[in-house]
Amino acid sequence: MVGHTRRNWQIALGVLALVVLSIPAFAQEPAATETAAGGGLDIIEMFRGMGPTAWGVAIVLLIMSFLSVGVAIERIYTFSQARKQSKMYAPQVAKHLKDGRLKEAIALSSSKDYRYSHLAKVVLAGLQEYQFQQETGHNLNRDDVLDTVRRSIQRATALTASDLKKGVSTLATIGSTAPFVGLLGTVVGVINAFVGIASTGSGGIGAVSAGISEALVETALGLFVAIPAVWFYNYLTSRLEYFNVEMDNSSSELVDYFIKKTA
Repeated sequence: MVGHTRRNWQIALGVLALVVLSIPAFAQEPAATETAAGGGLDIIEMFRGMGPTAWGVAIVLLIMSFLSVGVAIERIYTFSQARKQSKMYAPQVAKHLKDGRLKEAIALSSSKDYRYSHLAKVVLAGLQEYQFQQETGHNLNRDDVLDTVRRSIQRATALTASDLKKGVSTLATIGSTAPFVGLLGTVVGVINAFVGIASTGSGGIGAVSAGISEALVETALGLFVAIPAVWFYNYLTSRLEYFNVEMDNSSSELVDYFIKKTA
């Protein structure tokens, strides 16, 4: 798991580095336009003209961007493996249970081949609890055994759902706060523009250009970070809802199996 996470972070950093390096090529105007107008839009020059406070805000936004992309890639990989492994696991465990092979079903559920499967984790908890009650010979009636199994399945479902949600709340936080962090940089840029006016005594474009460029760059960075984070969050949330439905259905089917088995 650590190896997958490290590889995903490396991919995220590489993608973002390519995006950042490609910005100047798209931001600059053609050479003919520069000659006619006396200059063009250059993101690199804007960054060079930014003050320490604006640079601090930009660095915070870039860190937030790296974090959101890394979390998204890791969660997408985990969800993909969970869906793939659960799809292979379900028919096999159903066959074992249909044939009454409880130990084989437990061994299959605890196999490393299905360590990402959310269905395997939930079913394993119910099977182990039922086997424990049968082997220990506690003086529990049928309803008490079923209630014990049902509670065990509910606990496993809650823990599995919590595990699947890891990092998703981070995307929500980044998506909601990144525009405000960018707005902070925008305010700093506007303040610098007014400082330029005060220091020169003139409201010409030369006096305010540095501050306005800072403000625009920070606003763009805030949106650049927030929009993908919100997209990733909405996508992962929809997948989580689907997984929760699957776990609830599997839990219900397993309880029905034990009801029939103990009838």
